[in-house]
Amino acid sequence: MATRLIALLVLALSLLPISGLIPGGESDPEYLARVIDWANGLALCGGLGGLAAYIVRARRRRAVPAGGAIGPSGARSTGDPSDPAADQPLGSADLLVGTAGPRFAWVLAGLAFVIYALIAQQVFSGNPLLVDEIVQVLQARWYAAGHLSVPTPPIREFFSLLHVVDLGDRTYSQFPAGGPAMLALGTLLGGEWLVGPIVGALSVLLFARLLALLEPGASRGWHRGTTALFALTPFGAFMFGSHMNHATTLVWLLLATVALGLATARDDASPVWGLVAGVALGAAASIRPMDGAAFALPAAGWLLWRARLGARPLMTLLLSGVGIALPLGALMWVNLRTTGRPLLFGYDLLWGAGHGVGFHRSPWGPIHTPLRGLELVGLYFTRLSIYLFETPFPALVPAAMALWLRPVLRPLDRFLFASALLVIIGYWAYWHDGFYLGPRFMFSLLPVLVLWSARSWLAISERFVRGSLPRIALGVSLSVGALYAAVTIAIVRAEQYRNGMTSMRVHIGQESAAAGVHDALVLVKESWGSQLIVRLWARGVSRSETEILYRTADACRIETVLQELEVRDVRGAAALERLRPLQADSALLVPSTRSPDYTERMLPGLSYSAECEASIRRDQQGFSQLAPLRLAEDGNVYARWLPGREAEIEAQYPGRAVYLLERESSALGAPFIWRRLGLQASP
Repeated sequence: MATRLIALLVLALSLLPISGLIPGGESDPEYLARVIDWANGLALCGGLGGLAAYIVRARRRRAVPAGGAIGPSGARSTGDPSDPAADQPLGSADLLVGTAGPRFAWVLAGLAFVIYALIAQQVFSGNPLLVDEIVQVLQARWYAAGHLSVPTPPIREFFSLLHVVDLGDRTYSQFPAGGPAMLALGTLLGGEWLVGPIVGALSVLLFARLLALLEPGASRGWHRGTTALFALTPFGAFMFGSHMNHATTLVWLLLATVALGLATARDDASPVWGLVAGVALGAAASIRPMDGAAFALPAAGWLLWRARLGARPLMTLLLSGVGIALPLGALMWVNLRTTGRPLLFGYDLLWGAGHGVGFHRSPWGPIHTPLRGLELVGLYFTRLSIYLFETPFPALVPAAMALWLRPVLRPLDRFLFASALLVIIGYWAYWHDGFYLGPRFMFSLLPVLVLWSARSWLAISERFVRGSLPRIALGVSLSVGALYAAVTIAIVRAEQYRNGMTSMRVHIGQESAAAGVHDALVLVKESWGSQLIVRLWARGVSRSETEILYRTADACRIETVLQELEVRDVRGAAALERLRPLQADSALLVPSTRSPDYTERMLPGLSYSAECEASIRRDQQGFSQLAPLRLAEDGNVYARWLPGREAEIEAQYPGRAVYLLERESSALGAPFIWRRLGLQASP
């Protein structure tokens, strides 16, 4: 009964327009078009599957048996119920992969590594693209060099980045230490991009071992097919090709689950598995505390319950506690050395209490309520129905079907369900919409979703044990869906990712070498909006208040007041008090129609000053991003260009030639222009 309720819940979350049913809040404008696509896809896949079953059935009826009747599986039967050919199930997975074994898992893991590495290089250019990735790579390089933090520059606004804590005399990433620490291994290996493919390959091996614990009676062909499905799942493959910390979290969660399964498989299991599980859960929590806690709490409850059985289960519990304390202790030590408190994370220090889990005003302004959380969860599951497998039908339908048809759960299944439920609850209570390469906050559910999707084949086989036609229909339907997904990934999704975020995938070392710029101070021309944000930070306006103000006030009005505050050197609460009245017309604002930076807000009909018009013209001439250039290792110092303040930053780097780095135009991928300052007037 419980699994059937879960099946109905999964279908409701993934198919119903929850965000559209709740007034206000989040929206899903593409819902109707997606439903139409799904209806057509289901008709195509289901129709071809039904047609294949019909053709097989018709051919069997026309066949004339030479030595007996045609059995339900298509094999000739002698009429003897002991004949092994009579009830041999027809499994397409068996035809494809043959017998299973450790060699297959290692070969598949190696193939997965190659695929993820190709994605990392060919799709993502080997670069961190999202600012989250960039900042964690920056921290990873500091770790690799032996530093938890670096000195804050004297004039910090020339270097400040989103998600970088530079409030005091030391600068460091806002993210928990575990993620950058994993990337630091890539730094030592010669490239942070290697970490994702490596942990992806390890995840494939661990998933194969997990299947042996969860489905020991399934065929070798099913084990091979399911492991291959996990390795080739688009949601996983693209994430493993990125620098995102969801990938490194998952490998530790898989290790913890496998270790927990081995620790609880028998009463005499080695307690060392408890230690392994604890270390893995602690490591996951040091990267993404929410995901780590969601898996650690059910694990603790399970091991505590088993501790009553004797000395070995009790020792397993104690060792798991020791194991989890090791990485968490290291995490708290890093926090103590950076934020000053063991349990204070950089993002809480940077963004305030509103950054945490709970129903309150978010750091970016909107009030996060339980209804808004439900909207976000609905969006996550709807997106999973697309990005998980890229099939023409809702990707969660096979998993829901298996949940409906297979109500019996193993203890390890119940652990995974409890952990998955806590993940969903945790992100229901979290304010941010985590969308990048798919619904990334749901990435830790990947093993559960792949497992139950593959179990749909087992469910059909068990339900129709004496007939192969339903299995043929399902097999053909899924094969058509897989072919469609492969074409979609190659033609649509990979190209979408390859052509996105072009300003972040610059190999600046090659560009500077070609321009003959070395050992110089390079001032990077960013958009007017980006300059306004860092200037607000420099006035002592918090990250949260800056984000809200930037989204709810006209850019030119912010510019006008900022100039006044800078002349008078007004900071902190006094500056914020002067800026807040600018939000009075927030309901009338629209994204800028004059600047290529659509994040800038404008009040229609407002007359702009000469300074604002000049800033708009500079935007129209093109701009770049400082964040990816902070990772440059070409001997140059890259800083933000703040018009009129060139002398301030130049004084910090005497003896270096000074260049202004611009774009030739506002077109995507426009070439860089390296303009030497001091030899000609700055713009």
